[in-house]
Amino acid sequence: MGGYSSEVNISLKSGNVVYKNLDTQKYQAYRVHILPEKWVALDNNNNEYSINKDDFSFKLEGKTILFDCVFNAIHGTPGEDGKILAYLELLGIKHTSAPFYQMALTFNKRDCLSVVKNYGIKTATSYFLNEGDTINTSEIIKKVSLPCFVKPNNAGSSFGISKVKTENELIPAIEKAFKEDSEILIEAFLDGREVTIGVINFEGNTKVLPITEIITDNAFFDYEAKYEGKSEEITPANLSNELQTKLEKVAVKAYKALNMSGFSRTEYIIVNGEPHFLEMNTVPGLTTESIIPQQAGKAGISLANLFENAIETALKTN
Repeated sequence: MGGYSSEVNISLKSGNVVYKNLDTQKYQAYRVHILPEKWVALDNNNNEYSINKDDFSFKLEGKTILFDCVFNAIHGTPGEDGKILAYLELLGIKHTSAPFYQMALTFNKRDCLSVVKNYGIKTATSYFLNEGDTINTSEIIKKVSLPCFVKPNNAGSSFGISKVKTENELIPAIEKAFKEDSEILIEAFLDGREVTIGVINFEGNTKVLPITEIITDNAFFDYEAKYEGKSEEITPANLSNELQTKLEKVAVKAYKALNMSGFSRTEYIIVNGEPHFLEMNTVPGLTTESIIPQQAGKAGISLANLFENAIETALKTN
């Protein structure tokens, strides 16, 4: 838990929820804080022990502690972008996420969209910018129209995102997004219902969790809406059988097209009865108020079962 991004505090919350819900009769769990200034394991009394990066171990009372499995609760870098997973895979340590390349691919919104489009999944019209590119506001508006969304290409929890309604707002929004990432994505506004769909590996199968509809008074499902109660989250969403089936099929198609495993939560906007893929989160929030735990609860899956399943699935992988 932790990480190097703006999402560090959310990750620490998620990691602590996982830790508190693990069966102590089955697992000897340690919280590991991965932070820019230190990598440390914590015992029950919050004493810190430095992680040896040579083999991801630590010393406790003269004994070397090695891990059988790592539960990845790092939102953003280096957990959600695959970096730490590549390191763990080199060391031969099992983890609860998808392989590092799939994580890197889904974290990069631009590359992720290019893959799902190739499988016939609808997306918003988009425009890409790298830091240093010439910014032509009239060209951008001609392609994506107004209003539009400006977002960092590699960031989560809605950090750095702006909804732009006028051409004058475009440059400040771009500057805000560049504070989070050197690549940004500008997308056309999709006017429709927003839903978020959890897809996980559960007991050996790809399982779609009950769908959540997001209703927010904010301009979009931003940080406040996600974490400060500024939105209404309806689970299960009030959908016709036909639309629910369509959404579930698209969700499974995207999960498989991206070669995903482990957790995922994907946002879609429904426009004229058609789901449009926005983005996939591969380390979704796991706090008690987060959506995946809500959806799992509606599916009759307790937090303890949800987390234990992730660990047992990871331990069975090659």
